[in-house]
Parts: sequence; C-alpha cells; structure tokens
Amino acid sequence: MVSRSRSGSSHPLRRPTLPDRGISRRQSSFGAAEQGLNGAHPASAEQQEVIEEIEEIKRYEDFTTIDWVQDAAREQSRRERKQKDDAGFFERGGRLGWRHKLWESYDAGQAWIVVTLVGAAIGLNAGFLNIVTEWLSDVKLGYCETAFYLNENFCCWGAENGCPEWHRWSSIWPVNYFLYFLFSTIFALTSASLVKSFAPYAAGSGISEIKCIIAGFVMKGFLGFWTLLIKSISLPLAIASGLSVGKEGPSVHYAVCTGNVISKFFEKYKRNAAKTREILSACAAAGVAVAFGSPIGGVLFSLEEMSSYFPLKTMWRSYFCALVATAVLAAMNPFRTGQLVMFQVRYDRSWHFFEIIFFVFIGIFGGLYGAFVIKWNLRAQAFRKRYLTKYAVLEATLLAAGTAILCYPNMFLRIDMTESMEILFLECEGAHDYNGLCDRKNRWTMVVSLLFSTVMRTFLVIISYGCKVPAGIFVPSMAIGASFGRMVGILVQALYETFPNSRFFAGCEPDVPCITPGTYAFLGAGAALSGIMQITVSVVVIMFELTGALTYILPTMIVVGTTKAISTRFAKGGIADRMIWFNGFPFLDTKEEHAFNVPVSHVMAQSHSLSLLPSTGLSLRSLDTLLAKSPYQGFPVVDNKESKILLGYIGRTELRYAIDRTKREGFVSPNAKCLFVQHDAEAITPAATVTTPAVTFEDIASSAGIQIVDFSRFVDLTPLSVHPRLPLETVMELFKKMGPRVVLIDYRGKLMGLVTVKDCLKYQFKVEAGGSSHHGGNGLGGNTASDVSRTEGAADASSPLSHHDRLEERLWSTIRNTGLWVGDRIHRFSKGRIELRNHGRGEGSVGLLEGDEELIDPRDRREPLEGSMGILDGTEDGDNDELVEEEREEEEEEEDRGRYRRDRHRDPGGMELDDR
Repeated sequence: MVSRSRSGSSHPLRRPTLPDRGISRRQSSFGAAEQGLNGAHPASAEQQEVIEEIEEIKRYEDFTTIDWVQDAAREQSRRERKQKDDAGFFERGGRLGWRHKLWESYDAGQAWIVVTLVGAAIGLNAGFLNIVTEWLSDVKLGYCETAFYLNENFCCWGAENGCPEWHRWSSIWPVNYFLYFLFSTIFALTSASLVKSFAPYAAGSGISEIKCIIAGFVMKGFLGFWTLLIKSISLPLAIASGLSVGKEGPSVHYAVCTGNVISKFFEKYKRNAAKTREILSACAAAGVAVAFGSPIGGVLFSLEEMSSYFPLKTMWRSYFCALVATAVLAAMNPFRTGQLVMFQVRYDRSWHFFEIIFFVFIGIFGGLYGAFVIKWNLRAQAFRKRYLTKYAVLEATLLAAGTAILCYPNMFLRIDMTESMEILFLECEGAHDYNGLCDRKNRWTMVVSLLFSTVMRTFLVIISYGCKVPAGIFVPSMAIGASFGRMVGILVQALYETFPNSRFFAGCEPDVPCITPGTYAFLGAGAALSGIMQITVSVVVIMFELTGALTYILPTMIVVGTTKAISTRFAKGGIADRMIWFNGFPFLDTKEEHAFNVPVSHVMAQSHSLSLLPSTGLSLRSLDTLLAKSPYQGFPVVDNKESKILLGYIGRTELRYAIDRTKREGFVSPNAKCLFVQHDAEAITPAATVTTPAVTFEDIASSAGIQIVDFSRFVDLTPLSVHPRLPLETVMELFKKMGPRVVLIDYRGKLMGLVTVKDCLKYQFKVEAGGSSHHGGNGLGGNTASDVSRTEGAADASSPLSHHDRLEERLWSTIRNTGLWVGDRIHRFSKGRIELRNHGRGEGSVGLLEGDEELIDPRDRREPLEGSMGILDGTEDGDNDELVEEEREEEEEEEDRGRYRRDRHRDPGGMELDDR
C-alpha cells in the first residue's frame, strides 16, 4: 500500500499489479459480481483480514446504507476462496474425516438451526407477554381473592353464574374510577421512563424502521439486546395503561430483535448482511404469526408489506419460523382455551347476497378511516416532534391519564381492546351476553355506545400513536372497525326485524337468525386494518385464520377490496410508508410506479459540487483535511480534476481506515503523495519524484522515507455508472432491485455527477408537492411534503407563519401555560418538594418536567425528505456541447430559482454526512 525508495537496490522490482496479486481491493462493483470478479483469484488471508476489519467498522456506522452490490460481491469472493481451499485439499491427497463432514453439515444447516431457535424464542416471549398483559389489564379493575397473580378469566375458570372469587377494588364507583385512573397513569409512567432511560428505539411500532433496515438502512441499536429487553418489559405496561395502542406492531419489532440477537452468535450471519436480511424477514413473519395466531398470514404480511427482496428460500424460512413460533405459543396455551389470540372466533352461519351492500359500506368506512387517521396522525406527530420531544415521559403519562378519564364510563373503551374485540365478534345465540349487548331492549343504547366508542377511539389513536412507549396501531384500528361494524350489524338486524317480509330480505330462512352482527364486527376489523396499512391479501388470510370460516372469505375480499380502492384514492401509502417519509429514511417503495419523463441528469449532483480525488498527486495531509471537512460518504476517483475522467470510487469508511492504518504503522510523511489507481510504472513516475516501488502494510515496519502511499487496493475500479440521459425511472429500478448506495453518471468516460436514493426521493416529493398545489388538497389524505414541512419548521424562519403554524403556536402556548399553572399549584401544595419546571429546583425537590437532550429518540432529530430540500437540479458542465441544448436551458432556469440545500444525516461523531 505504501511506496518508498530503496537506495541499496540495484534492480528495483515493482509490486504485482492488481490482476496479478488477486483480490487486493474491496470487491464492490456490479461488474465484479456479474463477471466473476474480473477473473481475479480469491483474496489472501491478510487481504481478507483487511476486508473483514472494514466490514466490522461498517456494522457500527449509524444511519448509513448497505451497498447490496458490494455485499453480493464479497459473498461471491468468500465462496470462491472456499472452493479453492477445498479443491487444493483434495489435490494434495487429503481425505475428509468425520469432524470435517460434521462441520460441513453444520455449516449447511445453520440457517434452519437459527430459524428454529429464533421461532422458539419468539413463541416463548409472545406467550409470556400475553399472560402479563392480561393480568395487568385486569388488575386495574379488581383482584382475585384466591390468588392475586391470576387474571379475571383464570380466577373465574369454570364459573357459570357469577364469580365470587373475583372482586372489584371497592363497592363505591368513584373509588374504582380513581384506582383505574391511578393504575393507568403508573403503568404509562413506568413504560415511558424505561423506554427513555434505557432504549429510546423501543418506542413506537418499529414496522417502518424494520422495512428500511431490511432494505439496507443501518440503525445502530434498533435491533439490539437492550431494545429487545426494554420492549418486552414496557410493552405489557403500555397496553395495560389503556393507551389506544396495540401490541401487534411491536410484536414484529421484538421478533426481529430476537432474530438479530440470536443470529449474531453464528459466524455466517455475523459477517453477511444479505443472509441476515433473510432471517429478519422470517422473524417479521413470525411476529405477525404469534400476534394474530396466523402463520400463513404472517408469511404473506412479510412478503406484501415488510420485504423489498423476498426470494423463494426466504419464503420457506419465513414459513418455518412462523410455524415454530406458533407451535410454541400453542404449546404454552396462554389463555387455556386452545386459542392463540383472545379474539379468535368461529362462525357456523352463512351470509346472504343482499348483505353485500352493507359489506361495501363497511369497506368504504375502512378506506375513509385509514386516510383520515394517517393525515391527522402525521400532523400530531409533527406537533409532537416540534414541541414535545423533551417531554416524552410526561406526554405519555398525561395521555394515559386522559384516556382513563374518558374511557372508563364507556363499557367498550374501559376494557382491553383485544377483549373488546372478542366480545364484539361473538354471536348472540349461545354465547355470553356482555352487559346486555344482545338484549333488544338495549339496542339503541348499544348503538349510541358503539358510535361513541368508534369516534373516541379514533381521536385517541390519532393523538396516541407515536408517543414514546411501545405502540402499535393494528389492534386499535381493528377495535375501531369492530365497534363500527357491530353498530352497522345491529342496525341491519333492527331493519330486518322491522320489515321481515320485505323482498329485500327474501333470502333469509325461517326460524334461523338472518343477521349476525358479530360478522359485521369481524369484517369492520378487517376493513380498518386494511385501511390503515393499505394491505390486502395478508389481511384476508389473517381474518380467515382468525375465524376458520371458509364461507366468509368472499365477504372479506369484497370489504378489503373496497377499502383498498377508497384508501388509495385519498391517501398515498399506509401509515408505515408515511412514517418512513416522516422520519426521513431513504427508502424506495417497490410497489410504487413513477412516470417522471426526465433523465437522471435532471436529479444528479453535478461533479463540480462533489469532492473528487485525483488518481495521483494529492498529499496525505490534504487528503486528511478533505476527509475531515467533507460531508460525503464516498469520493469519485478521476484522472485529474480538469479532465474528470472517471477511474473508480472509494468509500469514506475504506479511505478513513486506510489513512488510520497507514499512520498507525508509521514511517509516512504528511507530504507523501497518494496513489489511488495503479498505472504503468512510467506513468506514475514524475520527473521530480523519486522512483519508488509500492509495498504493503507488512513491509512498513522495516522501511523508511515513504514517498507514495498506495490506496488502490481500496478503490472500486468498476463502480456502477450510467449515461446522463438514462430515464430516472430506470435508475430508481436499479436502486430497488440491485441496492447500490450510489450510482455514478458519466458521459464518454467523463464524470458528470452522481445520484443517490435520497436524490430520487427528493425529486419525487418535489414533483408530488408541485402537482398537489395545482389540484388542491382534500380533508382526508393527500399528505405532501409541503403539508407537514410547515409543522416541522422546515420553512425559512424569515417567512411569515401560515394559518396552520399560528394554530399550532396557539395550541402549544395554551398547553404550556396550563402546565405552568398546574406546576405552580403542585409546587405550593408540596411545599417545594415537587417541581415541574425546568429551573429553580431546590435541594430535595423532584423535577418531573425536565427534558434531557441526550435521551431524545434519534428519530426525532431527523426531518422529512422534502421536495423543496436537497435537490441539485441541472444536467452537466457547460463546456460539453454534445449534450442537448434544452437541458442546459433547464439548468439555467433552476439556478435562477436558487439551489436547494442537501438533506444530510448525522453520524455518531456529530458530522453531517451526505450519502454521496
């Protein structure tokens, strides 16, 4: 890697060139992956050690993107090296012993061993969480006299007429109300405190982040052991607090955490991101399987929603992992009923064709619900990120307290949401009647109660989803859909009983109940779930596996299809997709199709705005300074900065590693010249420079007077590059299907610029924002980048506040003044022992309103990728007359409007790093 002069050498020998010495650089190119690594031999042990050290460094780079082309090339290099070693073993007359055969069998079956262990762990964790959640939810209402650790169902096991063993906390209604409020507040306070103090990434659902991680985005600690532990502890507390959040989304998160933690004990998955991706996809399927008791639905959910890359072998492993997890959960039998989830139900009645009208109506509700909640939840999230980031614990606690106050009077809001769905799904005949739900005398009271439950739960979901506790949105949405569907079913039943002889109800059989309101609740739950996530096939299969009723597949398909059509019309993507955009993650959805009709040169960052490295002549001191000041993740290598002939590309991590290792092993001058591409000996020998052969790291210790530092082994000589006139849609397909970190743009060998996923996304949002400004908005969906950017404060501070901004400022002012007033009263009442403000605390006082900058969720520091930010428009340098004149004119128009700043992400060291 380094070159020096040997004064005592009579015939200086040049080190072998790159093809002669094998793979001595990082294999990271499309050409290398497709063409067998350019015919090179596998890397030596020392060179492979360097590659593995760089991979280890990259594992700890936060908010960066995995280059799947590099990963595939490295894996191919490993396979070739292993094949060469095996071939050499037999050529030397070696014989395979039983230990070697056993090791080969173990290596081949590692995937199935990992999947089995992960599935069993997920099933055990799910059973434990189900038991703890049910007990915590019931302890708010009462206790078991015979055994305090039993929930109400286990305490009253086998009781038919009443349950003398289960007692309310008091016979006085206000006392029970207060204790319900107190338990809810304590549970939420504990859950939020654990999350903020030990694992900020345990907050939220985690589905949107996992989608990005499976696609190659690195989030350090998001799938770590502490996140798994804190999520498993705080999730039952958050559910039992009564917050309108669910455990199904977090189930996917802790399942994927389990897979990530266990797989790291196996060398094959520790060093290979592509194989780890397979395990994570399988774990996502297992998480949904244990949450809904639906192994097939879990596999389809992972295929439809989670994974951008899902080959056949991943499907098999996902199926097996979901099977093992579900089998372990069934063996634990946490509810002692044989059911995997509480709201499983069986229907023995069929449906009638006249009910399709009402099924379509429920589907319309599901689509409108999804669009409405997504729109207003994003606005609530923007308000939370702007004003409430420092008060995460207090916010979650007050939300739980307010939810308890509002929900306790309503019998459907008071109980756990899964228990509520179990009640709403049941048929009236032969089943337990919950508080007169099936009584005709209470019909209109139930309709009003269910309507209030639907409206109130929707409002609570909007403001609660996104608070800093483990929070999913599957079950709350299903509970909302179930209450609305049951209400519709009761109304249809009343209509039938009012007009039993109408021709409309001619399909009803005599002496047999015609309308089953529980099926309407079941279909409403499916419609709301489909509307909020915008998924179809997996919802149908999940709902089928929940009921086991084959006859209700067609109604479910009708409802889900209607929901999908409505939600697609009013909203762009499900809640997980919108949260990806909201958090600013670089993710291209494979389900989307675009027609921009512009070349990639219209989006690329031009070469004059990049940090280019000349192949020779740059001093080590200058390179170190450039690396310290440059925000980019990689650097194109060119012949010289005037000609800009593209020779290769080197990543920031590789370059930093090479410089640090050179300095660590010593004997290098800061004025030493850097060599990035190996030329012929004559070409790299300037007249004023001593002719010095290149040496490697191991030769440094016995050398001195180094004049040239050779970085060529770390340069990707065949980076993925395209023509500037290639359509942008084609480049986006390259990012989706191949997964490179960056695509270089060259014209006849000259570097014109480069493009990343963020550049494509920013242009996409810019186009969408421009299109929506002409068509106007609607009251349900159509969230564009500009809609929420105002709430994020992304606009220029000097611009006047919009009406929406003024409303937010007024709301925050009201909340803050109210909090200060309450804090003053508590401060006086406690005689100074409790202080809610951030200042003025005396000795021995407890501050409950303090915000800690160091404990803020890292996701709250990110901003949406907006169309008005970060795009460098234009095509190429003005001195290239061979490109079309129209593109040059467009470039000048864009320059007149001003350049857009780049959206960058923050690395652990504090520098803003651009994906380029």
